[in-house]
Amino acid sequence: MKTIQLGSSDLHVTPICLGTMTFGEQVDEPTAFAILDRSLERGVNFIDTAEMYAVPPRAETYNATEKIIGNWLEKRPGARQKLVIATKIAGPSRGMPWIRGGASDVTPADTIAACDDSLRRLKTDVIDLYQIHWPTRHVPMFGGLYYDPKNENHGSTSMHAQLEALGTLVKAGKVRAVGLSNETPYGVHEFVRLAEAHGLPRVATVQNAYCLLNRTVENGLDETMHRLNVSLLAYSPLAFGLLTGKYDASGLTGPGAPAEARIAKFETTRKQRWGRPEALAAARRYNALALENGMTPTQLALAFCYTKWQVASTIIGVTSVAQLDEDLNAWGTTLTPEVLKQIDAIRWEIRDPAL
Repeated sequence: MKTIQLGSSDLHVTPICLGTMTFGEQVDEPTAFAILDRSLERGVNFIDTAEMYAVPPRAETYNATEKIIGNWLEKRPGARQKLVIATKIAGPSRGMPWIRGGASDVTPADTIAACDDSLRRLKTDVIDLYQIHWPTRHVPMFGGLYYDPKNENHGSTSMHAQLEALGTLVKAGKVRAVGLSNETPYGVHEFVRLAEAHGLPRVATVQNAYCLLNRTVENGLDETMHRLNVSLLAYSPLAFGLLTGKYDASGLTGPGAPAEARIAKFETTRKQRWGRPEALAAARRYNALALENGMTPTQLALAFCYTKWQVASTIIGVTSVAQLDEDLNAWGTTLTPEVLKQIDAIRWEIRDPAL
């Protein structure tokens, strides 16, 4: 795999990124070490994590993922120099009192402190890509459908102030590049405009959901990112497992459902966008299309992301070395024009059930 430059930054990453939000919940430390070892062995140089992880979020596993990665780095001399490490500061944490007391805002001081804490847990001197996990302003996300001005988060830290805090971290040598996550076209454009107007760090990336069940990136965000030279990091390419076929016969919780898989195991996840009946129905359509064309559902879903011009790097999350190998082996799978037309035909009919 050739490396890809992230935006206008000096970061060059593989087009596959190892996502780690399962570490510390579904994946224990020894298994996480094995996954990290195998990922590095196979040439993946990009790791993504967050202060909030593991997922689903809860007080008992808050920060666990960063700590596991830090422990691994400490025991693998030389590994850090081969890697681009990305992490994220959580946004307003109402409903999660273990994150900054459940505050409705993230102040510049919070940003500085959170970065220092991540550096300590990761046992590294610099974070290559530091991302805002979700906006401080009101934005429909994680399955939210509509923007409503009445829900504005009044008094939240402005984008300008957020960029100034990130700029402080860059100047201090603690962060190399900055990014966003769960953002809108307006948000990306405004962050870039403010950075250019005030000499602050320019956003290099946006990490948003993108898969066969959620192609909302293509509803305007892709043009914004293309014209502003901001790179897309696509998360949930397998739609929390729906696009692997593992739930096709059983449903999410029926007899035969994989008990240790994320949606089956965690009720909170089933209540989110990936647990919608419409999402499973759509996944079954795409999974059947894969089998009809001599591919596994995983191959079709990942090849879709791996080959789309919109995507700079696809974030894969796994719970075993075998899953990691399967996802990496899908690299190089091509989709014929006929299959792509069939994919678009299904989307025209069912749109984006997991937006």
